[in-house]
Amino acid sequence: MNLHEYQARELLRKAGIPVPDGDVAATPAEVRTIAERLGGKVVVKAQVHAGGRGKAGGVKLATTPQEAEALAGKILGMQIKGLTVEKVLVVPTADIASEAYVGVIVDRSVHAPVFMVSPAGGIDIEEVAAKTPEKIFKQRVDVRYGLLPHQALGLAFKLYDDAARARQAADILQKLYAAFVAAGGSLAEINPLITTPDGKVVALDAKISVDDNELDRKPEIAALRDTSAEVPAEVQAREANLTYIKLDGNVGCIVNGAGLAMATMDLVKYYGGDPANFLDIGGSSNPEKVVTALKIITADSNVKAILFNIFGGITRCDDVANGIVAASKQFKVPVPMVIRLTGTNEQKAVEILNANGMKALTDMDEAVKQAVAVVKGGKAA
Repeated sequence: MNLHEYQARELLRKAGIPVPDGDVAATPAEVRTIAERLGGKVVVKAQVHAGGRGKAGGVKLATTPQEAEALAGKILGMQIKGLTVEKVLVVPTADIASEAYVGVIVDRSVHAPVFMVSPAGGIDIEEVAAKTPEKIFKQRVDVRYGLLPHQALGLAFKLYDDAARARQAADILQKLYAAFVAAGGSLAEINPLITTPDGKVVALDAKISVDDNELDRKPEIAALRDTSAEVPAEVQAREANLTYIKLDGNVGCIVNGAGLAMATMDLVKYYGGDPANFLDIGGSSNPEKVVTALKIITADSNVKAILFNIFGGITRCDDVANGIVAASKQFKVPVPMVIRLTGTNEQKAVEILNANGMKALTDMDEAVKQAVAVVKGGKAA
Protein backbone atom coordinates (compact mmCIF):
# COMPACT_ATOMS: atom_id res chain seq x y z
CA MET A 1 0.00 0.00 0.00
CA ASN A 2 1.37 3.40 -1.00
CA LEU A 3 0.79 6.46 1.13
CA HIS A 4 0.22 9.89 -0.32
CA GLU A 5 2.99 12.40 0.19
CA TYR A 6 0.96 14.39 2.72
CA GLN A 7 0.33 11.22 4.74
CA ALA A 8 3.99 10.20 4.65
CA ARG A 9 5.05 13.71 5.70
CA GLU A 10 2.77 13.49 8.73
CA LEU A 11 4.28 10.16 9.79
CA LEU A 12 7.76 11.69 9.50
CA ARG A 13 6.66 14.72 11.50
CA LYS A 14 5.30 12.47 14.27
CA ALA A 15 8.64 10.66 14.32
CA GLY A 16 10.37 13.97 15.04
CA ILE A 17 11.81 14.63 11.58
CA PRO A 18 11.86 18.31 10.55
CA VAL A 19 9.29 18.73 7.79
CA PRO A 20 8.13 22.07 6.35
CA ASP A 21 4.66 23.31 7.13
CA GLY A 22 1.89 22.52 4.66
CA ASP A 23 -1.61 21.18 4.28
CA VAL A 24 -3.78 19.19 1.92
CA ALA A 25 -6.72 20.61 -0.01
CA ALA A 26 -9.52 19.29 -2.22
CA THR A 27 -10.73 22.59 -3.74
CA PRO A 28 -9.03 25.67 -5.23
CA ALA A 29 -10.59 27.82 -2.51
CA GLU A 30 -8.97 25.67 0.18
CA VAL A 31 -5.65 26.01 -1.63
CA ARG A 32 -5.93 29.80 -1.55
CA THR A 33 -6.64 29.77 2.20
CA ILE A 34 -3.64 27.55 2.87
CA ALA A 35 -1.40 29.68 0.63
CA GLU A 36 -2.44 32.83 2.51
CA ARG A 37 -1.51 31.18 5.81
CA LEU A 38 1.85 30.05 4.42
CA GLY A 39 2.81 33.50 3.14
CA GLY A 40 1.66 33.34 -0.48
CA LYS A 41 4.61 31.78 -2.27
CA VAL A 42 3.87 28.05 -2.36
CA VAL A 43 4.20 24.83 -4.33
CA VAL A 44 1.00 23.01 -5.28
CA LYS A 45 1.57 19.27 -5.65
CA ALA A 46 -0.88 16.69 -7.02
CA GLN A 47 -1.52 13.78 -4.66
CA VAL A 48 -1.72 10.61 -6.74
CA HIS A 49 0.06 7.28 -6.53
CA ALA A 50 2.10 7.85 -9.67
CA GLY A 51 5.59 8.99 -10.50
CA GLY A 52 6.38 11.82 -12.88
CA ARG A 53 3.89 14.25 -11.37
CA GLY A 54 6.06 17.23 -12.25
CA LYS A 55 6.49 16.21 -15.88
CA ALA A 56 2.74 15.68 -16.14
CA GLY A 57 2.04 19.20 -14.91
CA GLY A 58 0.98 18.12 -11.43
CA VAL A 59 3.52 20.21 -9.51
CA LYS A 60 3.40 23.99 -9.87
CA LEU A 61 5.02 27.00 -8.20
CA ALA A 62 2.75 29.90 -7.25
CA THR A 63 3.91 33.33 -6.11
CA THR A 64 0.57 34.52 -4.72
CA PRO A 65 -2.51 32.93 -3.12
CA GLN A 66 -4.55 33.92 -6.17
CA GLU A 67 -2.11 32.17 -8.49
CA ALA A 68 -2.10 29.12 -6.23
CA GLU A 69 -5.89 28.98 -6.45
CA ALA A 70 -5.81 29.23 -10.24
CA LEU A 71 -3.14 26.54 -10.58
CA ALA A 72 -5.04 24.24 -8.24
CA GLY A 73 -8.06 24.60 -10.50
CA LYS A 74 -5.99 23.16 -13.34
CA ILE A 75 -4.36 20.38 -11.32
CA LEU A 76 -7.44 19.13 -9.48
CA GLY A 77 -9.33 16.77 -11.76
CA MET A 78 -6.44 16.23 -14.17
CA GLN A 79 -5.37 12.70 -15.11
CA ILE A 80 -1.87 11.47 -14.29
CA LYS A 81 -1.14 7.96 -15.59
CA GLY A 82 -4.83 7.17 -15.55
CA LEU A 83 -5.43 8.44 -12.02
CA THR A 84 -7.58 11.49 -11.24
CA VAL A 85 -6.09 14.13 -8.97
CA GLU A 86 -8.58 14.68 -6.15
CA LYS A 87 -6.29 16.35 -3.61
CA VAL A 88 -3.25 18.62 -3.67
CA LEU A 89 -0.58 19.31 -1.10
CA VAL A 90 0.27 22.96 -0.56
CA VAL A 91 3.70 23.69 0.94
CA PRO A 92 5.82 26.83 1.22
CA THR A 93 8.71 27.28 -1.17
CA ALA A 94 12.09 26.49 0.33
CA ASP A 95 15.54 28.05 0.06
CA ILE A 96 17.77 25.14 -0.89
CA ALA A 97 21.53 25.06 -0.44
CA SER A 98 21.94 21.36 -1.27
CA GLU A 99 19.87 18.24 -2.00
CA ALA A 100 20.48 14.65 -0.94
CA TYR A 101 18.62 11.35 -1.06
CA VAL A 102 18.02 9.02 1.90
CA GLY A 103 15.88 5.92 1.96
CA VAL A 104 15.40 2.51 3.52
CA ILE A 105 13.97 -0.52 1.74
CA VAL A 106 13.41 -4.17 2.54
CA ASP A 107 16.08 -5.93 0.48
CA ARG A 108 14.96 -9.50 -0.14
CA SER A 109 18.39 -10.51 -1.39
CA VAL A 110 19.95 -9.93 2.04
CA HIS A 111 16.77 -10.54 4.08
CA ALA A 112 17.07 -7.22 5.89
CA PRO A 113 16.27 -3.52 5.63
CA VAL A 114 18.98 -1.62 3.77
CA PHE A 115 19.61 2.12 3.90
CA MET A 116 20.66 3.89 0.73
CA VAL A 117 21.93 7.46 0.77
CA SER A 118 23.29 9.67 -1.97
CA PRO A 119 24.51 13.26 -2.18
CA ALA A 120 22.76 13.36 -5.59
CA GLY A 121 19.26 14.18 -4.39
CA GLY A 122 16.25 15.62 -6.14
CA ILE A 123 16.22 13.01 -8.93
CA ASP A 124 15.10 9.39 -9.07
CA ILE A 125 17.47 7.07 -7.27
CA GLU A 126 17.18 4.71 -10.27
CA GLU A 127 18.69 7.42 -12.44
CA VAL A 128 21.52 7.93 -9.96
CA ALA A 129 22.16 4.17 -9.90
CA ALA A 130 22.28 4.04 -13.70
CA LYS A 131 24.48 7.07 -14.31
CA THR A 132 26.57 7.54 -11.16
CA PRO A 133 26.37 4.38 -9.02
CA GLU A 134 29.46 5.46 -7.12
CA LYS A 135 27.30 8.14 -5.49
CA ILE A 136 25.09 5.59 -3.72
CA PHE A 137 26.12 4.32 -0.30
CA LYS A 138 24.41 1.44 1.51
CA GLN A 139 24.10 0.14 5.06
CA ARG A 140 22.42 -3.10 6.01
CA VAL A 141 20.38 -2.90 9.23
CA ASP A 142 20.22 -5.64 11.85
CA VAL A 143 16.54 -5.67 12.83
CA ARG A 144 17.44 -6.71 16.37
CA TYR A 145 19.16 -3.39 17.02
CA GLY A 146 17.91 -1.00 14.35
CA LEU A 147 20.13 1.62 12.76
CA LEU A 148 22.88 2.21 15.31
CA PRO A 149 24.18 5.75 15.99
CA HIS A 150 27.62 5.10 14.51
CA GLN A 151 26.04 3.61 11.37
CA ALA A 152 23.74 6.60 10.96
CA LEU A 153 26.64 9.02 11.41
CA GLY A 154 28.75 7.08 8.93
CA LEU A 155 26.02 7.40 6.31
CA ALA A 156 25.51 11.07 7.13
CA PHE A 157 29.16 11.86 6.49
CA LYS A 158 28.71 10.41 3.00
CA LEU A 159 26.31 13.31 2.45
CA TYR A 160 27.97 16.18 4.30
CA ASP A 161 31.52 17.13 5.20
CA ASP A 162 30.23 19.55 7.80
CA ALA A 163 29.88 17.86 11.21
CA ALA A 164 26.85 19.91 12.28
CA ARG A 165 24.89 18.96 9.18
CA ALA A 166 26.04 15.33 9.44
CA ARG A 167 24.77 15.10 13.04
CA GLN A 168 21.38 16.47 11.98
CA ALA A 169 21.21 14.00 9.10
CA ALA A 170 22.20 11.09 11.36
CA ASP A 171 19.36 11.94 13.72
CA ILE A 172 16.95 12.09 10.78
CA LEU A 173 18.15 8.70 9.51
CA GLN A 174 17.47 7.02 12.85
CA LYS A 175 14.04 8.62 13.07
CA LEU A 176 13.29 7.60 9.49
CA TYR A 177 14.02 4.00 10.41
CA ALA A 178 11.71 4.28 13.42
CA ALA A 179 8.92 5.64 11.18
CA PHE A 180 9.60 2.88 8.65
CA VAL A 181 9.23 0.15 11.28
CA ALA A 182 6.20 1.76 12.93
CA ALA A 183 4.36 1.93 9.61
CA GLY A 184 5.24 -1.65 8.63
CA GLY A 185 7.05 -0.20 5.66
CA SER A 186 8.60 -1.89 2.68
CA LEU A 187 10.04 1.48 1.58
CA ALA A 188 10.55 4.89 3.17
CA GLU A 189 12.47 7.67 1.50
CA ILE A 190 13.14 11.39 1.63
CA ASN A 191 13.99 12.91 -1.71
CA PRO A 192 15.21 15.52 -1.46
CA LEU A 193 16.66 15.87 2.00
CA ILE A 194 17.75 19.48 1.82
CA THR A 195 20.02 21.84 3.65
CA THR A 196 18.95 25.46 3.97
CA PRO A 197 21.34 28.41 3.66
CA ASP A 198 21.40 28.70 7.46
CA GLY A 199 22.56 25.08 7.85
CA LYS A 200 19.35 23.27 8.77
CA VAL A 201 18.65 19.80 7.36
CA VAL A 202 15.01 19.31 6.37
CA ALA A 203 12.89 16.58 4.76
CA LEU A 204 11.33 18.35 1.79
CA ASP A 205 9.53 15.33 0.32
CA ALA A 206 8.45 11.95 1.66
CA LYS A 207 7.41 8.58 0.30
CA ILE A 208 6.33 5.51 2.26
CA SER A 209 5.11 2.16 0.95
CA VAL A 210 3.57 -0.26 3.43
CA ASP A 211 3.72 -4.05 3.31
CA ASP A 212 0.08 -5.19 2.93
CA ASN A 213 0.79 -8.06 5.31
CA GLU A 214 1.25 -5.51 8.11
CA LEU A 215 -2.16 -3.89 7.74
CA ASP A 216 -4.18 -6.31 9.86
CA ARG A 217 -2.14 -5.41 12.92
CA LYS A 218 -1.77 -1.71 12.08
CA PRO A 219 -5.36 -0.48 11.64
CA GLU A 220 -4.27 3.15 11.98
CA ILE A 221 -2.08 2.70 8.89
CA ALA A 222 -4.71 0.68 7.02
CA ALA A 223 -7.12 3.59 7.56
CA LEU A 224 -4.84 5.75 5.38
CA ARG A 225 -5.54 3.67 2.28
CA ASP A 226 -7.04 5.74 -0.54
CA THR A 227 -8.71 3.32 -2.92
CA SER A 228 -9.78 6.15 -5.24
CA ALA A 229 -6.12 6.71 -6.05
CA GLU A 230 -5.44 3.06 -6.89
CA VAL A 231 -5.97 1.07 -10.07
CA PRO A 232 -9.68 0.06 -9.93
CA ALA A 233 -8.97 -3.52 -11.04
CA GLU A 234 -6.50 -4.00 -8.19
CA VAL A 235 -9.03 -2.67 -5.67
CA GLN A 236 -11.71 -4.99 -7.05
CA ALA A 237 -9.33 -7.95 -6.89
CA ARG A 238 -8.28 -7.22 -3.32
CA GLU A 239 -11.90 -6.93 -2.16
CA ALA A 240 -12.57 -10.34 -3.74
CA ASN A 241 -9.46 -11.85 -2.08
CA LEU A 242 -7.69 -12.22 -5.39
CA THR A 243 -4.07 -11.34 -5.97
CA TYR A 244 -3.83 -9.23 -9.12
CA ILE A 245 -1.02 -7.21 -10.67
CA LYS A 246 -1.44 -5.61 -14.08
CA LEU A 247 1.39 -6.04 -16.59
CA ASP A 248 1.96 -4.75 -20.11
CA GLY A 249 1.30 -7.87 -22.20
CA ASN A 250 -1.78 -9.28 -23.93
CA VAL A 251 -2.17 -12.84 -22.59
CA GLY A 252 -4.52 -12.70 -19.61
CA CYS A 253 -3.58 -15.30 -16.99
CA ILE A 254 -5.95 -16.77 -14.39
CA VAL A 255 -4.14 -19.29 -12.22
CA ASN A 256 -4.42 -20.87 -8.77
CA GLY A 257 -1.35 -20.53 -6.61
CA ALA A 258 1.43 -17.93 -6.76
CA GLY A 259 4.12 -20.42 -7.78
CA LEU A 260 2.07 -21.78 -10.65
CA ALA A 261 1.17 -18.23 -11.66
CA MET A 262 4.85 -17.28 -11.88
CA ALA A 263 5.63 -20.46 -13.82
CA THR A 264 2.75 -19.71 -16.18
CA MET A 265 4.02 -16.22 -16.91
CA ASP A 266 7.53 -17.59 -17.49
CA LEU A 267 6.14 -20.14 -19.94
CA VAL A 268 4.13 -17.49 -21.78
CA LYS A 269 7.36 -15.54 -22.27
CA TYR A 270 9.24 -18.72 -23.24
CA TYR A 271 6.80 -19.41 -26.07
CA GLY A 272 7.00 -15.86 -27.37
CA GLY A 273 4.06 -14.20 -25.65
CA ASP A 274 3.67 -11.45 -23.06
CA PRO A 275 1.56 -11.92 -19.92
CA ALA A 276 -0.99 -9.18 -19.29
CA ASN A 277 -1.18 -9.79 -15.58
CA PHE A 278 -0.47 -11.87 -12.53
CA LEU A 279 -3.80 -13.14 -11.15
CA ASP A 280 -3.95 -15.79 -8.47
CA ILE A 281 -7.42 -16.99 -7.47
CA GLY A 282 -5.88 -18.83 -4.53
CA GLY A 283 -6.98 -22.12 -3.04
CA SER A 284 -10.66 -21.30 -2.73
CA SER A 285 -13.28 -23.32 -4.58
CA ASN A 286 -15.70 -20.42 -4.87
CA PRO A 287 -16.98 -20.10 -8.47
CA GLU A 288 -17.78 -16.43 -7.82
CA LYS A 289 -14.05 -15.69 -7.52
CA VAL A 290 -13.62 -17.02 -11.05
CA VAL A 291 -16.41 -14.74 -12.27
CA THR A 292 -14.73 -11.74 -10.64
CA ALA A 293 -11.37 -12.74 -12.08
CA LEU A 294 -12.83 -12.85 -15.59
CA LYS A 295 -14.47 -9.45 -15.11
CA ILE A 296 -11.13 -7.96 -14.11
CA ILE A 297 -9.23 -9.58 -16.99
CA THR A 298 -11.79 -8.65 -19.66
CA ALA A 299 -11.79 -5.03 -18.49
CA ASP A 300 -8.19 -4.78 -19.73
CA SER A 301 -8.40 -3.76 -23.39
CA ASN A 302 -4.86 -5.05 -24.02
CA VAL A 303 -5.90 -8.66 -23.37
CA LYS A 304 -6.31 -10.63 -26.62
CA ALA A 305 -6.65 -14.11 -25.10
CA ILE A 306 -7.32 -15.56 -21.64
CA LEU A 307 -5.37 -18.50 -20.31
CA PHE A 308 -6.77 -20.54 -17.41
CA ASN A 309 -4.13 -22.72 -15.79
CA ILE A 310 -5.62 -24.65 -12.87
CA PHE A 311 -3.91 -27.43 -10.96
CA GLY A 312 -6.64 -28.70 -8.67
CA GLY A 313 -5.62 -29.59 -5.14
CA ILE A 314 -7.65 -27.66 -2.60
CA THR A 315 -9.09 -25.82 -5.58
CA ARG A 316 -11.69 -28.04 -7.26
CA CYS A 317 -11.61 -28.06 -11.04
CA ASP A 318 -15.40 -28.40 -11.26
CA ASP A 319 -15.88 -25.21 -9.23
CA VAL A 320 -13.57 -23.35 -11.58
CA ALA A 321 -15.50 -24.75 -14.55
CA ASN A 322 -18.77 -23.64 -12.97
CA GLY A 323 -17.28 -20.17 -12.50
CA ILE A 324 -16.26 -19.99 -16.17
CA VAL A 325 -19.72 -21.06 -17.29
CA ALA A 326 -21.43 -18.62 -14.91
CA ALA A 327 -19.29 -15.75 -16.17
CA SER A 328 -20.00 -16.58 -19.81
CA LYS A 329 -23.73 -16.43 -19.05
CA GLN A 330 -23.48 -13.14 -17.11
CA PHE A 331 -21.50 -11.23 -19.73
CA LYS A 332 -19.87 -11.73 -23.09
CA VAL A 333 -16.21 -12.70 -22.86
CA PRO A 334 -14.82 -10.71 -25.80
CA VAL A 335 -11.64 -12.74 -26.38
CA PRO A 336 -10.86 -16.46 -26.82
CA MET A 337 -10.24 -18.57 -23.72
CA VAL A 338 -7.77 -21.42 -23.46
CA ILE A 339 -8.51 -23.60 -20.45
CA ARG A 340 -6.19 -26.09 -18.80
CA LEU A 341 -7.62 -28.02 -15.85
CA THR A 342 -6.06 -30.96 -14.08
CA GLY A 343 -6.41 -32.42 -10.60
CA THR A 344 -9.34 -32.60 -8.17
CA ASN A 345 -12.65 -33.33 -9.93
CA GLU A 346 -10.98 -32.90 -13.31
CA GLN A 347 -13.35 -35.20 -15.19
CA LYS A 348 -16.42 -33.53 -13.75
CA ALA A 349 -15.01 -30.15 -14.82
CA VAL A 350 -14.48 -31.38 -18.36
CA GLU A 351 -18.09 -32.59 -18.49
CA ILE A 352 -19.36 -29.20 -17.30
CA LEU A 353 -17.35 -27.35 -19.93
CA ASN A 354 -18.28 -29.77 -22.72
CA ALA A 355 -21.96 -29.38 -21.88
CA ASN A 356 -21.58 -25.64 -22.42
CA GLY A 357 -19.63 -25.78 -25.66
CA MET A 358 -16.18 -25.42 -24.15
CA LYS A 359 -13.27 -27.76 -23.74
CA ALA A 360 -10.26 -28.11 -21.52
CA LEU A 361 -6.68 -29.22 -21.99
CA THR A 362 -4.59 -31.07 -19.44
CA ASP A 363 -1.12 -30.24 -20.74
CA MET A 364 0.27 -26.93 -19.49
CA ASP A 365 2.73 -26.39 -22.35
CA GLU A 366 0.07 -27.03 -24.96
CA ALA A 367 -2.33 -24.60 -23.30
CA VAL A 368 0.27 -21.85 -23.19
CA LYS A 369 1.25 -22.47 -26.82
CA GLN A 370 -2.37 -22.15 -27.89
CA ALA A 371 -2.90 -18.93 -25.93
CA VAL A 372 0.21 -17.36 -27.45
CA ALA A 373 -0.86 -18.52 -30.93
CA VAL A 374 -4.25 -16.82 -30.47
CA VAL A 375 -2.77 -13.43 -29.71
CA LYS A 376 -0.47 -13.79 -32.72
CA GLY A 377 -3.43 -14.26 -35.01
CA GLY A 378 -3.82 -18.00 -34.89
CA LYS A 379 -6.60 -20.10 -33.42
CA ALA A 380 -6.86 -22.31 -30.40
CA ALA A 381 -6.98 -25.98 -31.29
